[in-house]
Amino acid sequence: MLSDIVRKYRASYAGLPRDAWALSFILFINMSGTMVVFFLTLYLTRHLGFTVARAGQVLSGYGFGMLLGNLLGGLASDRLGPRRTQRLSMALSGVFLISLGFLRDFPSILAFMFLYGVSAAALFPANASALAEICAPEIRSRGFVLSRLANNLGVTIGPVVGGFLAGRHYGLLFWVDGTTCLLAALAFFIMFPAGRRSGGIAPKEKRPQPLAWRHDGIMISILALTIGLSTVFIQLFGTFPLYMKSAFGLSERLIGPLFAVNTVLIVIFQMPLTHSVERFKRGRVAASGAVFLGAGLGLLPLGRGALYAAATVAVWTVGEMLIMPTLVTMISLRAPEGAQGQYQGAFGLAFGIGSVLGPVLGTHLYETAGGTALWFAAAGLSSAIAAGFLALSRTDAPPSGESEAL
Repeated sequence: MLSDIVRKYRASYAGLPRDAWALSFILFINMSGTMVVFFLTLYLTRHLGFTVARAGQVLSGYGFGMLLGNLLGGLASDRLGPRRTQRLSMALSGVFLISLGFLRDFPSILAFMFLYGVSAAALFPANASALAEICAPEIRSRGFVLSRLANNLGVTIGPVVGGFLAGRHYGLLFWVDGTTCLLAALAFFIMFPAGRRSGGIAPKEKRPQPLAWRHDGIMISILALTIGLSTVFIQLFGTFPLYMKSAFGLSERLIGPLFAVNTVLIVIFQMPLTHSVERFKRGRVAASGAVFLGAGLGLLPLGRGALYAAATVAVWTVGEMLIMPTLVTMISLRAPEGAQGQYQGAFGLAFGIGSVLGPVLGTHLYETAGGTALWFAAAGLSSAIAAGFLALSRTDAPPSGESEAL
């Protein structure tokens, strides 16, 4: 029985092109140094003497830079190519991060954090476009999952190392974070030298109309659902810790491991789960993910204790694993010839809009109506999102010519 489990687990990773593994490895290098953003507020307030409000404005500038970066990264990916865009994104991110360590005044830090947000966010639509070019449609979801696992593992390492470095000298954070970006860019040059074509699907030469997705009604619907999904999902990083402390009485020492439950489950089960649902319509898989996400949040007011909280985390993690790679795949299959980057950039923009709106709406509802109302509202919105994806699953095949329906 154990050998059968191992065989199925290995099969879930089988068939992925070598270039997909290379892209994911480079992404892991790039993300493993992610630490400046996690400690930026502490750095600005404790070491540079900024007020909390000023530090918040710097983070907002970074967030708006990421919104713009998703759009520009998608456009650049279609115009310059996804490989060149990724190299440029990582190299510029490294330069901006190292430069930030030398800045001390508010205007220059705000400007460079905005620029860093633009360059850092541009990486993701370009990476998704490259994977869509490399991976055939029937394995594309697993290609996106591999990239997501690399991203998650890297982001898990960065803050841990960053906490150690911050205890010695905050300036080290900027050097290490920036250097890993530059190393990732160097690795890209080595593993993908100029002129080398990727394995998998050959890209077709056609200059797309700017923002071509504006005329795709189904894509607009997916983006609207993505904004709602992001609005719900961002509560896990804002109001969820507050609720764990106030309603569940958990200390920070116990809240942290709850997020580790999410990470461990994703690393172990994401790829096999994605492999097992490949035969189903993607709209239905996304709808199921929204249901699990809403159920995990809606269960929060119904129990107490660390174990119960961990169980709810497991429920919404299943939803996350179902919906996130499925969404990226749905969008990649809708993209017409030459517009893959634009479509992935629009997806990143939609998710970013929800990430900006979510904390404002969530904290307001939490303060005015309480945690129970917030989590039931999140469950209700998730159910509406699930209904939307079910409706999309009845549509015809996407205009890219892909024979599989949503």
